[in-house]
Amino acid sequence: METIYLVFIICLFVLAVFDLSIGVSNDASNFLNSAIGSKAASFKTVMIIAAFGILIGTILSNGMMDIARHGIYQPQHFYFTEIMCILLSVMLTDLVLLDVFNSLGLPTSTTVSLVFELLGASVAVSLIKLSSSNGMLNLGDLLNTEKAFAVILAIFLSVAIAFIFGMVVQFFTRVIFTFNYKKQSKYFVALFGGVAATSIVYFMLIKGLKDVSFMTPEVKDMVHENTDKIVFYCFVSFALLMQLLHWLKVNVFKVIILMGTFALALAFAGNDLVNFIGVPMAAYSAYIDLLAQGGTVTPDTFLMESLTESAKTPWYFLVGSGVIMVIALTTSKKAQNVVKTSIDLSRQTEGTENFGTSPIARKLVRTTTNLFASVINTIPPSVRVWIDSRFVPEEVPQEEKNVSFDVVRASVNVVLGGLLIALGTSFKLPLSTTYVSFMVAMGTSLADRAWGRESAVYRITGVLSVVAGWFITAGAAFLICFMVALIIYWGGFAAMVGMIGLSIYLLIHSHLMYKKRQRKAALQEEVNETVAQLQTSKNSHEALSLFRQLSREDLSSTLLFAKETLYKVIHGFMDENLKELRQSLQAIEEKKIHIKQVKRVGTLGVSQLDHDVAVDKGVYYYQGNDFSSELIYSIRRMAEPCRDHIDNHFNPLSDIQKHDFSEVVDRICVFLQKCADKLIANDYSSFRELVLESSGLSKDLVLLTKQELHRLQGQTGKSTKASMVYLNMIHETKNVILFSTNLVKVSRKFQIERDK
Repeated sequence: METIYLVFIICLFVLAVFDLSIGVSNDASNFLNSAIGSKAASFKTVMIIAAFGILIGTILSNGMMDIARHGIYQPQHFYFTEIMCILLSVMLTDLVLLDVFNSLGLPTSTTVSLVFELLGASVAVSLIKLSSSNGMLNLGDLLNTEKAFAVILAIFLSVAIAFIFGMVVQFFTRVIFTFNYKKQSKYFVALFGGVAATSIVYFMLIKGLKDVSFMTPEVKDMVHENTDKIVFYCFVSFALLMQLLHWLKVNVFKVIILMGTFALALAFAGNDLVNFIGVPMAAYSAYIDLLAQGGTVTPDTFLMESLTESAKTPWYFLVGSGVIMVIALTTSKKAQNVVKTSIDLSRQTEGTENFGTSPIARKLVRTTTNLFASVINTIPPSVRVWIDSRFVPEEVPQEEKNVSFDVVRASVNVVLGGLLIALGTSFKLPLSTTYVSFMVAMGTSLADRAWGRESAVYRITGVLSVVAGWFITAGAAFLICFMVALIIYWGGFAAMVGMIGLSIYLLIHSHLMYKKRQRKAALQEEVNETVAQLQTSKNSHEALSLFRQLSREDLSSTLLFAKETLYKVIHGFMDENLKELRQSLQAIEEKKIHIKQVKRVGTLGVSQLDHDVAVDKGVYYYQGNDFSSELIYSIRRMAEPCRDHIDNHFNPLSDIQKHDFSEVVDRICVFLQKCADKLIANDYSSFRELVLESSGLSKDLVLLTKQELHRLQGQTGKSTKASMVYLNMIHETKNVILFSTNLVKVSRKFQIERDK
């Protein structure tokens, strides 16, 4: 019996390795957003500093809060088998739930997940025990709901407090420094740097290092009694140091950002490590206690009173956890995905928004706009003009272009985030690191006027999506873990094996879905790189040359995509390959999104040109983009009836239809390749021959239509579904030829110089 439980404990530790990796991916946004968004240092440097903070945090921490041992349930009333049921349910649920959120790119709280999973599993097992206790036990004897209620309170406090403080502090900081912060730094940088660095040190003492081995009760009392002196001396020392660094031409804001990144990473590792290894360590401790009984008790009769004591985690578990977290941080694409969500929602510039709009967001924008208009009207005009002048964006140096926000806002993010978490801890309010970090970033971006009329509704939708995800986390964690615990309790070992297998399947499925989203992200990255290239153009002539090159690459890519997809759709239909048709439709949807994003490039490209050139050439670019859209839509209108026909198992095409159409399709694919080659080579010398070829192909398709209509006249009492799809294919293929020819035509007009 003990051997079987040993196998499951080993499984728990294996799951903990994955949970560590997934947890770091989720919480990476807490300490990477500011440094990466402001490009305070190279990506490699930021990751090294964060990794160093994580490693130090795990080594110094005792690695255990007692939440997994007796924070939610009362272990002295549970048997070993019941504790194993609870802990295994928590681990399986936590692994899948966090991975789903990471795959979606949404930050969530690992603490909330753990607490509500423990609560859900504990309630499930407790209800079973109560039903057979004959009134000897009540729910209060089995559960400790205080921690869960504290976390629920922290959700509301974290969201509201962090957002409001972030907005207020950033407003006054921007008024002081403006966007031309280098000019204002000589007056205020020492004061700001002293406050910021002192806040970071205070945060590390109160939150990041509160549970490390050298923080004995005596040291904690000393820190508490001398907090005022520590803060004062730190402020004076850091203010002098920051002024000296400023005189040495060092960017003080970047120093603050990197200090804050290290402090937040250290606090994350020191305090949140229990969320990943606390459960398997509790199971391991329970197993060791069972073995210590020497066979005098059985797992079904051994009460876990030993778990009421605080545990000490062996150092090698801490070091191993730290190494795994560092590896996960530096290699996880999902970590970068979660970071990207927070940065995109707080970036200073507008662009392609990842979130759509929602009625709630639209209502909030209208209400807030009207409210602010009423408040602003009460401010004297001269004061309004002065405040507006402090928020006028300055021309930034070349090396600072393409950042999501500047180092002033990034400094406020890390300093205020750490300070609020430290203050919450000192007042015994369990503020979530994830909630505080994210909402501070949203508040500072709002105060910085990053949410303009063109982007506010999208970003509010994004914020609401993330916040709703936090509440969904709590509910989903409780309900899913409740059900998993019931299944494992009643199903025994077979259910344990089955749930482990199901979790592995869900992880694999989530990974596959994540790869699909990554393909879309790759297309978006191409657009972002194009925008960056256009923004760095020195003059109109250089912008036009680059604009033409990017247009050729994009249009030729669309033609090649059309050629490949057209071939797959037609032959997938002829071969009755439903999988091929579904994959083609998915690729078409992704391409549609990409073409829509490319329109942003056109708007930016035209804005970089001189007026006469923009008017003369801009119309051709937009026409080319429209023909690209119509080309893709034609293939989609062809693919959807083909998919539905095969999915319903209707009669296939006849051999004659397949033979006639295949020959023409092969020639059309060659024609599309020629069109793409002309764009790639920027050679339109044989354009007239191309037009004649397109005309010949269209005539051949008209002939196929007449032949099919002739065959339909001779059919009586037979299904015409295949013929209807066949005629639709011919019609949409004609559109493909037409739009491809027009695409080359407008590209030719866009690329060549106007005759003088």
